[in-house]
Formats: sequence, C-alpha cells, structure tokens
Amino acid sequence: MPFDSLSITDTLRTHPKKRLNDRLVRSLAPPAKGNRITYDADLKGFGLRVTAAGARAFVLNYRIKGRERRMTIGSYPDWTVLAARREAESLKRLVDRGDDPLLFRERERHAPTVKDLFAKYQSEHLPNKAPRAAADDRSMWQKLILPAMGTTKVADITSYDCDRLHRDISKDRPIRANRVLEVLRKGFDLALRWGWIDRNPASGFRRNPENKRSRYLDETEIERLFDALSKHGEETSCDVIRFLLLTGCRKGEGLKARWDQFDLNAGIWTKQSNETKQRKLHRVPLSKATIQLLRNRQATIKGDFVFPGKHDRPLTDIKRTWLAVRSIAGLEDVRIHDLRHTYASVLASQGLSLPVIGALLGHTQAQTTLRYAHLIDDTLRAATEVVADNLSKSQRVEKTLCGA
Repeated sequence: MPFDSLSITDTLRTHPKKRLNDRLVRSLAPPAKGNRITYDADLKGFGLRVTAAGARAFVLNYRIKGRERRMTIGSYPDWTVLAARREAESLKRLVDRGDDPLLFRERERHAPTVKDLFAKYQSEHLPNKAPRAAADDRSMWQKLILPAMGTTKVADITSYDCDRLHRDISKDRPIRANRVLEVLRKGFDLALRWGWIDRNPASGFRRNPENKRSRYLDETEIERLFDALSKHGEETSCDVIRFLLLTGCRKGEGLKARWDQFDLNAGIWTKQSNETKQRKLHRVPLSKATIQLLRNRQATIKGDFVFPGKHDRPLTDIKRTWLAVRSIAGLEDVRIHDLRHTYASVLASQGLSLPVIGALLGHTQAQTTLRYAHLIDDTLRAATEVVADNLSKSQRVEKTLCGA
C-alpha cells in the first residue's frame, strides 16, 4: 500500500522508541503475525513498519483537523533511513501549515488522465457537433492524441508535450497537425472549465502555414461541365453535381437532402440545425433552374430522399461519377468542393455583397466569407469608373456653361 490512514481500532504492535538507523532497521525481527512499528525517538510520528513476511517500510503518523492519519513514505531499502527521515520532516512541515499530505497523494493518485479527458470530451462535447465533425474529432483523439499522451495525467501535460506532438504529426501531415492541436486545445479548455487544470498547455502553439485553395470554374469551364454531365449515363449522381453547383451547398447536405425540407411552391430549402455544419437552421431560396431540377426528379422518384441510393437510403458517394465527368470536361484539377467556391464566385462577380454571399452559403462568421472578397474587385472597379465618368461629364458641362 502506498499510503494508509490510522484509526483508533489500529491493532499494530509497537516497539519502544529508538533512534532509527540502518543497523537497527536491518536488525529488527519480523513479528510472528501482523505488523510491528518501531518509532523514532527524535522525530515524532516517524517509524519503521515490519510485517510478518519481513517487508519493511517507513511511515509517518500525524494528526490534522482532529483526525489521526498514517502515511507510508516508502519501503526499505529503496528508501534509506536518512532519505525517509528528511521526507518525514518535509511532510510534518506541510501538516504544520494545515495541509494534509495523505489527501494530496490520494488526489494525485486519482487525478484524471488524458484518456479520462477524452471520455468526458466524447460524452459531453461531441454530441453538440455535427456527426461528421464529431467522427473526425474522435479519430484524431484515438489515432494521434491518446497513443502519445493517453496515460499521462492531464495536470502533468506541458506546452512542450503539445508542441512535440504537433512537430511529430507535422513531419508528413502539417495541416492535420494543426487540426489535432485545435482539438487538443479545446479539450484542455474544457478541463480548465472543469477545474482539472489552471492553464491550457495547448494554447499559443505555432501553426503550420495553410494556403487555402481557391479554384473557381469560369464561364467556359461551367459550360464544359454541364455538357459532360449530359453525356454521362448515371442520372442521379449527375443531378447531385448539378444541384451542388446550382445551390452552393456542401456535398453532405446535397446527398442527404429530403423532400420534406423543400417548399417548391415558395422556392425555399430549409435545413434544420442538426443537418448543417454550423448547427444552425439555414433557410435558403432556390433558383428557377434548381426548382425545375427538383420537380423533374419529384415526378419520377419515390421515397424520402431527393437523391436515393439503395434501400431507400440517401446516396452516399458520387466519386466515381465525378471523376468520369471532370475527365470528360477536362477539369482534372477540380474538386467537388470547388463547385461551392464557383457558386460563390459567380455571386461575387455579379456584385452581390459579402453578407449576402455568406447568408446563401450558410456562413455564421463574416471571416469565412472574406476569402471571396477579391472577386468583387471587378464590380467595385466598374463602380468607380461610373463615378469618374459622371464627374468628367460634370466638369465638361461646367466648362461649357462658363465659356458661354
């Protein structure tokens, strides 16, 4: 036992007090049964316990808040008499200050580990995230965080530990390393809220550079894409691609779209909070072309889902169709998510404001939409030319009037 408490029912026998030294400790004979403690004559409460099996361990008895306690310091000969005496003196100073060293040791023994942090994170935080995001978080914990630090006490994790994990992952997955540290930082934020730690060791880590990809289809490429879709035989997958480009929605939202989300007469698509990445209700108007696409499908499709797969479940993937279509169109460098960027770029090029673009895309933060700000430059430049032209005309009129 690393520690124990002493009560009035303790039946351990004791030797008369003697000053403990190595010769005495080695010479003490084991009792016939039970335990026997020999207390030190100079340091009150400090003693050596010998069991019937011959095991020897240093102990300290002390009283705090009216309660008598016994704490095991360590076994002999792992602990020398001198080292055990110094530890006992240090522990008695804690008691004199009103601290209970045995209670501290118990708390340390039961302090939560990073594995415990994940268990609480998983039960209390992940249910608030979208299923796909929650699954990604869980994967980062299980595959990268827990193998590196799962058995370590949360309070013992240092900033160096977090930076080392970031460096190790960064060797071949720099962007993933950033995401892992973001998840870990959130976990320690929660531990801070729960009173497990008093600072977050994962805060302030140095991120790896991330150059966000910006690939937009121009008008000619869009025409080539629609032409390729018309030549492909998989109608459902092709309709998903058309739908993504016409609405700018995320792929998961399009694949899981249900008929009860749409009011085709009003031209409105309503996605509930549990169906969106931002976890908020998103109500978005539909274009005439989108409504027509949906009506065409509604006339031939039965079931709950707009793009059904097998067994009246939603279609789960369109990768094979997408690879074939983009190859036909000569767009091998285009990803499915770039259709969403293209939708935003068309809005921006037509002079729509960033708040409007953000509302249509379902962004909850203006910062997210700022990546499309440069696309509005041409529209703004044209507006400045209008002003310049009008000012020029005004000057010519003024000169003409003055000359007259």
